[in-house]
Parts: sequence; structure tokens; C-alpha cells
Amino acid sequence: MLDLDIKDILAKYDYPLSENKIANQPIFPRDHSKLLLLNRQTGAIEDHFFYELTDLLNADDVLVLNETKVFAARLLGKKQSGGKVELLLIKQISPNSFEAISKPGLKLGQKLYFPRRTYLDDAGNLMSDLDASDFLQAEVVFRDEQSAKVRVEFNQTNASLLAEIDLCGFTPLPPYIHPIQSEETIKAEYQTVYAKEEGSAAAPTAGLHFTQELLDKLKEKGVQIEKITLHVGLGTFAKLTSENLKNKTLHSEYYEISTEVVARLNQAKKAGKRIIAVGTTSTRSLESAVLLSESKKELLATAKETNIFIDPPYQFNFIDALITNFHLPKSSLLMLVSAFISKPNSQADFNNFLDSSIGQAYQHALESDYRFFSFGDAMFIQ
Repeated sequence: MLDLDIKDILAKYDYPLSENKIANQPIFPRDHSKLLLLNRQTGAIEDHFFYELTDLLNADDVLVLNETKVFAARLLGKKQSGGKVELLLIKQISPNSFEAISKPGLKLGQKLYFPRRTYLDDAGNLMSDLDASDFLQAEVVFRDEQSAKVRVEFNQTNASLLAEIDLCGFTPLPPYIHPIQSEETIKAEYQTVYAKEEGSAAAPTAGLHFTQELLDKLKEKGVQIEKITLHVGLGTFAKLTSENLKNKTLHSEYYEISTEVVARLNQAKKAGKRIIAVGTTSTRSLESAVLLSESKKELLATAKETNIFIDPPYQFNFIDALITNFHLPKSSLLMLVSAFISKPNSQADFNNFLDSSIGQAYQHALESDYRFFSFGDAMFIQ
């Protein structure tokens, strides 16, 4: 595939966005963010607040949440030579090793030392002299010559390693967010209230709008709430490549749907209940799991990785509605929502984002001062 082809394809998913539309901090309370309701069959748009989901959802609806938990995946430290190093942990490979991205590049066998956050100033410099035993230590055991990816082994394992990473690391916020809050505040705000399974380098942001009070009200109404897990990787923020577009695959992410949850979701689907995915991560998990079945209509319980790439004209097999944030131009997430609002999932053809119903919804959001991206407002597409 030529670079020109990539540019032409990505140009179909572009839209103008000024920096002042990007949210740098969340709304408080969480459920007071705006919610744009889009009917994908008619293109009709309504403005709401997120807490109005109690009125917008039906008693027999099913919400599917991603209960992954963001961990402190950004480590600041020093090399054995004394130079600074930054490590972004992508994925745990074994009880004591992670795949990571380093800055600057690292050599095989290089030793790394990471102090706890309390020993660092705002610029990431050590505020006092420490003994080697005071650091979380790691060694580079593999280096990908084609990228900045490395595999590092730590001097701790399992729960003790994760606990130490939590004390040393920082929340790896998306590159377009420039927060002024403290790390402890960010850790609390960049996490869903129902986060449980630690392993994500980024939050499933559609879920950030829920408060426990809102979830309780939805349960009282009769809305069925189910939880699955997909650990969000840093590839979420990576630019699409020719390989992505040619092979129709994305970066791999681990997801898990239990036998019990699968049974309840399949039963709900057969009963004609509306399956509402909260976020593109829940969507990718459900659509991956349903493709494992022979019928392509029922979920299969699974715990594996998915690299599913959803773009027009993908046929959605399981979800009926989607709650999601406003996404970056030219991104795989924008392609996913574009597929959801167009044929064969609605009567609308898809030619380009700006002319589509969701493109019109984004334009309305921009004109109505909606806030974009991770800490921004939400959409409910039905």
C-alpha cells in the first residue's frame, strides 16, 4: 500500500479541531459531563447530561462495562551510567518482566534504577542520595531493533512488583493532556469508579463519566450491568500505519470475558434486550468474542488477545448501542464509530466522516462547546 493511499484513507476520517476544545481536566461530579444522543438511523441529535442516562435507558437494557484498572505505567529513573531514563510499561510478560517503550533507547543488558515518586522533584530529579537497595531495579533482556520497545526484568515479582511500581510510577496520561493536578489526584480521576483488574496503560474513558450513585440508580431501574476486562495499551494513541490498514489489524490487547458473564449476555441477547457497550474497549471485546463462535451470534468465554480492527463497512454482531467519548481525527476509534453509524448497521452510506451523521454530530458538539477526548464529554449512539 502506498503512502498516498494511507493519506487518502486517513483524510476521510479527518475533522478540524482547535486545541481549546480538548479537556485537560474532568468535570466534577463525573456524571455532570454533557451527553450527545445520536440516533444512527435518522441522524437526529439531542443534548443531554450524562446523569440523564436514568431517563434514556430502558428497564431491560444491558450495560457492558470494562473493569480494567490503570496502573502507574510511567517510570522515571536513571541508567547505570547515571543518565536519565523514562520507561512506559506496555504489557506484563511474566511475573517479573514487562514489555516497555524507553526514552532514550536502551542497550541489551543495561541496568536501570527507579526511585519512589516521593524522592523526585517536579522535574523528575532525585532530591536526595539513595543506596542501590532504595531503587526498583531492572535489566534490559530484549531489545527490538526496529522500534523503541524493550523487555525488562525487575528484581521483584508478582504482587510485590506491582505494589512497588505503584509507588514508583506515574499515571501515563495521553499526550494531548497537560494536567496541573498532583499525581495522587490524577490517579483518582483517571480511573473508573468500578476499576478492578489492574493492567491498563490508559483508562477506558467512556466509563469515567459514571458515579457509583448513577450506577445504583440504573440498577434500581432494572438496567442489567455486566463487567468484562480489556487492558488498554499505549497503542491506543499510536498513529495508524499502512500495515494496520492493509492487514485490518491493530495492536494486540488482552481481554477476558468469564463464562458466567457470557451466559448472561447471550441470554439477554436472545431475549431481545438492548446490549449497550460502554466504550470502544467493551465494543472490541464483545465483537472479538462473538467472532469466535461458529454462528457469529453468540459470545464465547475467552481470555486472550485481540487485534480486531473495526472500520466501515463492518457488520456489528452483538452490540446494539454505544456510549463513547469524542475521538481523535484520523484514529482507529473514529473509524469504529463511523462503522457503527453506517451500512450495514444503518441505512446510511459512508463516504467520509464529515458528511456522515456522526460527523454532523461532532460538528454540533464543537459548536455547542462539548469537551473532547479522554477527560471530555460523551456520546450515546443508538
